[in-house]
Amino acid sequence: MSTQLFSLEGKIAVVTGGTSGIGRALSLGLAEAGADVVAPGFPAQRNNQQMVDGTAAEIEQRGRQTLRVSADVGDRGSLEQLLAATLERFGKVDILINCAGRIKRTPTLTVSEEEWNGIIDTNLTGTLRACQVFGKHMLDRGYGRIVNIASLNSFVAFTEVAAYAASKAGVSSLTRSLAVEWSGKGVAVNAIAPGVFRTDLNADLLDSTPRGKELLMRTPMGRFGKTEELIGAAIFLSSDAASFVTGLTLAVDGGFLASGVNQ
Repeated sequence: MSTQLFSLEGKIAVVTGGTSGIGRALSLGLAEAGADVVAPGFPAQRNNQQMVDGTAAEIEQRGRQTLRVSADVGDRGSLEQLLAATLERFGKVDILINCAGRIKRTPTLTVSEEEWNGIIDTNLTGTLRACQVFGKHMLDRGYGRIVNIASLNSFVAFTEVAAYAASKAGVSSLTRSLAVEWSGKGVAVNAIAPGVFRTDLNADLLDSTPRGKELLMRTPMGRFGKTEELIGAAIFLSSDAASFVTGLTLAVDGGFLASGVNQ
């Protein structure tokens, strides 16, 4: 099989949530694979412009082009502006990766409707909004690759994150629904379910709590993932190598979902 199947040369990608964590790793990974990448920041995020500029500079250091913009997946108009700016600069969008998300640990008995609705709106409805806004452009062109970010919580429950789990189960289901509706029109829709990956936000939890110890015990590879280990899956699902793959939620989890008793 030719490695050209995995090349993203000439492709234009948009990565929501692309300036931090997993999203940032995927933005830079797609750029390494040849794509021009737009990684919008989140306007309400602390140090947003600094993060946008930093990610954009790293994309450009890889010889690719980008835009320094922000967008809010909770605001359809903001996503429409992101699409318009990308089309004005590049003329098309080939790849959409939906990484924007949020999580908060709260006992389900006491979770407020406000907190529940906020998490669902960002993780699930925000993914739908982006798929609708960018999907229309892709359907009009007859070509597109959409990769949503699901979770282990799409399949199994973690204690006290019911809103997040419900949202990510919804993302996996939405991925299948869109694949059924859009794949015959040239737009493949898949998802990646990351296992446990260390980021700046969760390092203390993973390294210093009983929850972190249990997550490690449940991972047969015996370690947490590195965000760059998600890049291969994203490139595959965004490339011609996955031309007959759609409706899939691909777990990249060190064996977590296969795990039963590990000792």
